[in-house]
Amino acid sequence: MSGSNRGAESEERDVVAMNPLFSRPGEATELPRNVLPPGESFPETAYQIVHDEAMLDGNARLNLATFVGTWMDPYAQRLNAETADKNMIDKDEYPATAAIETRCWKILGDLWNAPDPASTIGTSTIGSSEAAMLGGLALKRRWQHARRAAGKSTEKPNLVLSSAVQVCWEKFCNYWDVEARYVPISLEHKVLDGFELEKYVDENTIGVVAILGVTYTGAYEPVEKISAALDEIQAATGLDVPIHVDGASGAMIAPFLQPDLVWDFRVDRVASINTSAHKYGLVYPGLGWVVWRDKAALPEDLVFSVSYLGGDMPTFALNFSRPGSQVLLQYYLFLRLGYDGYYKVQKASQDVALYLSGEIAKMPQFDLWNDGSDIPVFAWSLKKGYTDKWTLYHLSERLRTKGWLLPSYPMPVDLEDLTVQRIVVRNGLSRDLAASLLGDIRTEIAFLDALESPMPVEAVSKGFHH
Repeated sequence: MSGSNRGAESEERDVVAMNPLFSRPGEATELPRNVLPPGESFPETAYQIVHDEAMLDGNARLNLATFVGTWMDPYAQRLNAETADKNMIDKDEYPATAAIETRCWKILGDLWNAPDPASTIGTSTIGSSEAAMLGGLALKRRWQHARRAAGKSTEKPNLVLSSAVQVCWEKFCNYWDVEARYVPISLEHKVLDGFELEKYVDENTIGVVAILGVTYTGAYEPVEKISAALDEIQAATGLDVPIHVDGASGAMIAPFLQPDLVWDFRVDRVASINTSAHKYGLVYPGLGWVVWRDKAALPEDLVFSVSYLGGDMPTFALNFSRPGSQVLLQYYLFLRLGYDGYYKVQKASQDVALYLSGEIAKMPQFDLWNDGSDIPVFAWSLKKGYTDKWTLYHLSERLRTKGWLLPSYPMPVDLEDLTVQRIVVRNGLSRDLAASLLGDIRTEIAFLDALESPMPVEAVSKGFHH
């Protein structure tokens, strides 16, 4: 499914050979692989070489490990090609694209029930990781301002997170010198739900991250319950701790499939929300969004005024030059689908997830962790004591031979002895494809169950795919 399966890099030839069909008189038939070629090639030749190399990648529609979208319609593809040369950061030269960016985050502010969408502030980003880091930076800076105003130390800030948090938050804490305080999940508390939160929050806590769709399993963390626990902490200690909602996936699912779920700016403590437009926002990678409740939630000293190509403009992203095409694609989808269209697309994915999880729950080999009724993602484990002949890693490897990529991985700290397998249902995984997958799962289980001795473990690859 990936280049890593084609052998070690050291075993590759140092040259890329051309099929005689594509070589021309006077043109080299072999080009160096790791250094710049000495001369030019015809564009058709260079295209064919790259095309053939990329052909060795897996089939994106059969990759059930990634959350990232892999399909857009022909009109979106045309728009993408037409606008890839626009520089998103250059708002002076591309004012229409800049205006559309603003429209997009205002639409999201309204979708996420901001008290006054007109007074929200937001930005597009490369993806949810950059958006999450901007949300974390705003939390840290607000905490620093409040501490300095009270004449208190700004040393040793901490952020409270689930142990099942996505790795971008570990990066944030590492890169910006914030102590990460992980609340462990357990079989009794499968997500961060406010239980014993008072053990982790103190005067140096800059905020709590609530995940709307845990990467490991797809389950929602209950923002209202987390907020209620913080209310109790404030009543007892006076500490007023904000929440950032990491809605990488769920922020583009819940408004359509669970509109009555209170997780967004309807919760007073929610200061900011991020999402991945290239996940259930349905845009090609890479695009993310972060929106703050109001301008007071984003400290002004994080916003820079930049003179660029003849104009002054505010910027508060971590990245600078990048294509504007993804922002235009997001606006295209907002216009193309509207609320009803997004509902239909997300509901179709959820229906497939519930169908798959229901069938897997019937299999005697497995225990279902969740069913995909939050975001259309679910996970399961091998029933304890079922077999000593094979593991979920072996099942992943067997399914890979059929083209399917289903990751198996250990759960986080305190549950690391539990291995789960996960399916991410995205737009493009039809009911028919899902039925084919179930058939392949049953076939490979029958093969594994028929083994007379345990499968070898040395060659099994363990990987976690976001």
